[in-house]
Amino acid sequence: MELFTPDFGLIFWMFVAFAVLFLILYKWGWPVILKSMESRADLIDKGVEYAQSAKEQMEKAREQSEKYMAEARAKQADMLREADKIKTQIIEEARKSAQVEAQKVMDAARVSIEQERKEAQLQFRNEVSSFALDIAAKVVRKQLSDEKAQAHLVNTLLDEMETKN
Repeated sequence: MELFTPDFGLIFWMFVAFAVLFLILYKWGWPVILKSMESRADLIDKGVEYAQSAKEQMEKAREQSEKYMAEARAKQADMLREADKIKTQIIEEARKSAQVEAQKVMDAARVSIEQERKEAQLQFRNEVSSFALDIAAKVVRKQLSDEKAQAHLVNTLLDEMETKN
């Protein structure tokens, strides 16, 4: 049983060894350990502060990006409205231009028709006067001797017919 019951000398030397070890650790070991623990705690605190500031910066960056996205969407909507307005304006201008062009074509057609009608009337008048001159020449050949008198007579008769119609 001696194994389980230590002697007074053994306990004394164990106590002395423990006290010396405790004094050495207290003098040189604990300050180093505490200093390293404090520096580690400071490092952890700085890491937490850095993480917190990074989180705040991320939050600010997210808010700014959302703000920029909202501004971009608003600008996009404005641009789309402006493009729609320009499209409508271009269509309206094209419509007006087409109407003006159609009116010009119709006016040109009217003028052309009127010219052709006048030419046809002039040609008809010339043919009628020619036929009338031929008829008058045959009928009145003896009464009117020159062609100028005959043409004057026919033109006055045609003028009288036009004023009646």
